[in-house]
Amino acid sequence: MYKRIYVAAVAVAIAASAHADKNAVPSSPAESELDSLMDVFMLDQVVVTSSKSEVKRRESPSLVNVMTGKLLTTVGACSLADGLDFQPGVRVENDCQNCGFTQVRINGLDGHYSQILMNSRPVFSALTGVYGLEQIPANMIDRIEVMRGGGSALFGSSAIGGTINIITKDPRENSAKISHTLTSIGPSGSLDNNTTLNASVVTDNDKAGIFIYGQSRYRDGYDHNGDGFTEIAQLKTQTLGARTFLRTTEDSRLSVEYHNTHEYRRGGDQLDEPPHLAMIAEQVEHNIHAAEVTYDIWPRDRRDHVSVFSAMQATKRKSYYGSDMDPDAYGRTSDLVVTAGTQWTHPITHFLFMPSELVAGLEYSYNRLHDVTIGYGHDLLQNVNIFSGYLQNEWRNEKWGFLVGARLDKHSLIKNPIVSPRANIRFNPSRSANFRLSYSTGFRSPQAYDEDLHIAIVGGERVVTVLAPDLKQESSQSFSASADFYHTFGNVQTNLLIEGFFTDLRDVFALRQLDGTDAQGNAVLERYNGSGARVFGLNLEAKAFFSSHFDVQAGVTLQRSRYKKPEVWSDNPDVPAEKRMFRTPDVYGYFTANWEILPKFRAIFTGTLTGPMTVQHLVGSGTDVDLAVRTESFFDASVKLAYCFKIFKKVDIDVTAGVSNIFNSYQRDFDTGSLRDSGYMYGPALPRCLTCGVSLSI
Repeated sequence: MYKRIYVAAVAVAIAASAHADKNAVPSSPAESELDSLMDVFMLDQVVVTSSKSEVKRRESPSLVNVMTGKLLTTVGACSLADGLDFQPGVRVENDCQNCGFTQVRINGLDGHYSQILMNSRPVFSALTGVYGLEQIPANMIDRIEVMRGGGSALFGSSAIGGTINIITKDPRENSAKISHTLTSIGPSGSLDNNTTLNASVVTDNDKAGIFIYGQSRYRDGYDHNGDGFTEIAQLKTQTLGARTFLRTTEDSRLSVEYHNTHEYRRGGDQLDEPPHLAMIAEQVEHNIHAAEVTYDIWPRDRRDHVSVFSAMQATKRKSYYGSDMDPDAYGRTSDLVVTAGTQWTHPITHFLFMPSELVAGLEYSYNRLHDVTIGYGHDLLQNVNIFSGYLQNEWRNEKWGFLVGARLDKHSLIKNPIVSPRANIRFNPSRSANFRLSYSTGFRSPQAYDEDLHIAIVGGERVVTVLAPDLKQESSQSFSASADFYHTFGNVQTNLLIEGFFTDLRDVFALRQLDGTDAQGNAVLERYNGSGARVFGLNLEAKAFFSSHFDVQAGVTLQRSRYKKPEVWSDNPDVPAEKRMFRTPDVYGYFTANWEILPKFRAIFTGTLTGPMTVQHLVGSGTDVDLAVRTESFFDASVKLAYCFKIFKKVDIDVTAGVSNIFNSYQRDFDTGSLRDSGYMYGPALPRCLTCGVSLSI
């Protein structure tokens, strides 16, 4: 079926090239040094994540970092998971050798402290959060807006660590692109094939358009230590989707998006055999349908803005998490997320002491999760209803911004409604300096989260996560302060960002291993309320544009994540409790550099730094007693060369080749065999890899 659809998409691509605009006018050059700075650092780029309304980035009440689709292409990202590391305070980690369960951490907090949005809609559920970072192809992304901390009341109180807003591509011009990338993983000959297609068509009067995107990816399983068991899961993914718009009147716009993703992943041993014939198998097959409809109206001479929206994501999952040729480890999961709401934005010429913008909205979110493993008598049915309302006012001019707001949430698993206030102050003494202060509160409800729906295999046993009977909500308070500077030294344009953050968590969710097993013989981890935790630190980011031919940017995070009291995590009374939060390095960072060596010939240098951290090493083939291991540091450096061949006036062929993780900075002490701890992995996701690719653009 996908082959037929891809053929149709290619036809759309050809049609797009036939209707390409021949009268496109190139952008005018910058008129001043400061305007050049605004352009180079995207300071005047419009963002939506801070306040759910369009605002210039430098006037945004909260600090918003933007990662463009162009940067995703530059770093060679196949999916969302491959690109998020190149933002300050953000780190992606792989937590399972068998299935490749990933999560993203912001400012040192676990993945479930952050909210992932699709076009500002909260459709990422606990189930899709398990593998979802690899299920969003990079070629459908226009930009990623990252807001660290909970600086806006509009996106929900679960955004404690931060918000990652994925803005998908809109049809803007007639164009098409098809590309293929081949990656050789390590010395084993395992390959990763990734084919993508984009096509965009827009009417001459710009009243309608459609953007089509597709991805087909196949990655072999990878066994790093030669024991016959994977360290990187086998992956087969196909995605096809479209986004379209229609300007129904001069003052209204209808946007519709739909995509389908089918993903199969398998890890362990005997990958060509049915999972119940393997010593270890984690096999998961997803079929995901996602859709969104938004209707925007600009009444009152386009001063007000009313938006009505609805989004859904339906997921069916077939799974097997088992060991020792277990015939009972098959499971099925269904997950439905529906969200709907409306928002009104009203500018006020003068309110109390300066112009302001009032934002008010109502939202409803429903999530139905049904997870069944018949052979183990496991049947989890979770229905969550959340009714929300928010009100926010921002006083704003070019120099000052004062934002106060609150969100009211009635969560069906929590008895009383919860009010979460938030406040921000912005001060721009000049166009080249921005200062911000932020305060926010948040909570997490006592429900199943992403890692609860992933069954780990440790020492040959299934390990399940359950909620303590008396588990109550977790709450937080967060503070942040930032300074953002822009300056030109001769011909070198620079940007320096300094941000401090502090988060206090009360009744923090923690995990401990219970004695014995459950009725089905599973080892059990219990989620309970710990003593609390504090996370604080500093994000630093610097950018320098030496010329249009060479630029560099780098970021580093220095932070501490500590429980207020040492928390017991093992069922062995001789294993000491830990005050450090696991899997949170005290230092991590990234860098990118672009060098145009010759016209149409570029070299791209990238790298990520992961400092030492404490990880759990549970009893298995690698250890006879549970250990809290302090890891080494890792530096994952990569280089890519790219050359653009101009075939015709509007036809380009790009050829790339590169090496990632040049120094093979990779974990060296994986457990081996069927009794391994599959969760004992840390550091870079891939060993040294060779990559080549080709793309055709029209």
